[in-house]
Amino acid sequence: MSPHLFFILKPIVHYSLHFLAPGLIAFIFFRKEWKRAWLTMIATMIVDADHLLATPIFDPDRCSIGYHPLHSYYAIAVYFVLLFFPKTRIIAVGLLFHMFTDWQDCQWPIWFLH
Repeated sequence: MSPHLFFILKPIVHYSLHFLAPGLIAFIFFRKEWKRAWLTMIATMIVDADHLLATPIFDPDRCSIGYHPLHSYYAIAVYFVLLFFPKTRIIAVGLLFHMFTDWQDCQWPIWFLH
C-alpha cells in the first residue's frame, strides 16, 4: 500500500470502527435496545480522556494499548470481567471493542507498510 493511501485510509477505518461498528454490534446483539446500546458504546469513548495525561496529548505514531492507563492490559482485564455482569455488559462490549479498534490501529504499519 502506498504511504499516501495508508495515511488516508487509517483514520477512516479507525473512526468508522469507533462510531459505526458499535451501531452494527448493538443492532446484532442488543436488538431490543440497540439505540441505547449504541449510544452507551459511543459513550465509552470517555476512556480516551487518559490521553490528556500524555505529552504530546496526540501522537499518531503512538500505540494507545499498553501506554495510557485506561488502555493498559490491567484495565482491559477489568473490562473483560465486566462482560459477566448483565448490568455492565454493554459498557464492557463498548470498552473492549474500543480497545480492539485502538489495537488494530497499532497494527497498520506492520500490516501495510512492510
